[in-house]
Amino acid sequence: MGGKRKKSGNDDSDNDNNEERGQKKQEKKKTKREELLPSMIKNKEKRSELHAKLKRQKKLEKRAKHKARDAAEKRALELGEELPERKVPRTIENTRELDETICKPDDEELFAGNDADEFSSILKREQTPKILITTCRFNSSRGPDFIKELLSVIPNAHYYKRGTYDLKKIVEYAKNKDFTSIIVVHTNRREPDALLIIGIPDGPTAHFKLSKLVLRKDLKNHGTPTSHKPELVLNNFTTRLGHRIGRLIQSLFPQDPEFKGRRVVTFHNQRDFIFFRHHRYIFESREVKKTDAKGKKVKDGASGSGPELKAIARLQECGPRFTLKLISLQHGTFDTRGGEYEWVHKPEMDTSRRRFFL
Repeated sequence: MGGKRKKSGNDDSDNDNNEERGQKKQEKKKTKREELLPSMIKNKEKRSELHAKLKRQKKLEKRAKHKARDAAEKRALELGEELPERKVPRTIENTRELDETICKPDDEELFAGNDADEFSSILKREQTPKILITTCRFNSSRGPDFIKELLSVIPNAHYYKRGTYDLKKIVEYAKNKDFTSIIVVHTNRREPDALLIIGIPDGPTAHFKLSKLVLRKDLKNHGTPTSHKPELVLNNFTTRLGHRIGRLIQSLFPQDPEFKGRRVVTFHNQRDFIFFRHHRYIFESREVKKTDAKGKKVKDGASGSGPELKAIARLQECGPRFTLKLISLQHGTFDTRGGEYEWVHKPEMDTSRRRFFL
């Protein structure tokens, strides 16, 4: 009559189903939260908070992968096994289009041409480079500042005012005065925008577009270079055209660097853009924190000896900083009318992002 009803088996199964449904709903909510992207949130504070959280999580995952890879390499070295292969990232540089003009180390024709080209006497140290630097006719205030820094970068360089002289007359003057190259700094709207490098006496003439110029005074914590002859570093000039441009740049600098000055001038070619950097390297001694066998830090007084010093090398940029893009390469000295061009960049040549010429 008034007794309690006993729970049947059907009621138990209903409760189990309800629990399963509740668990599925919670899992769905979790997946929704995980799939939530910052772009889906309208609130700026919550969006930036989620973005920072995802970025931190990605960084931790990347660090864990690196640790696992280093541990696997260490284990393989201890056991004498082969190291696991590292994945090579897919970039535009290593997926570039095949080019027949890429230089090979066993190319005899290339090395035979080096002995007979216009730069061989300078690169064999038979002649010392002597550079004449001038400007275009309508000069600006920023042009002389750039030239002043070029004079500190390139040894044995001399600046002459352009005035109203024609460039052909300047070439004749440079031949009579035993100059080996001419550099013309072109300016537009008070900003240097092009460089013309002319080899003397037989050329060639290279026309570069100049961009992203940063002078020494605008560089943070810049160094002051000495008058020593710098070391020259040329990177990634792989094709026949790139090899020729590399030798043209190389002919501007003496081939006997003075390592005491610790100066380095770098021309790095990447995707046909030549990045110029000027550094000096500095050696410093820093204290190294000692650790015991368990990996814990040991105080200086506990070990009974003074702090351990370690020599560290670092780079200090001296400036200027700029980027060059080759526009044309002409046979012989500068001639706009009857000149024969070795190579000219045209818009229709840019058919692919993976096609490079240098």
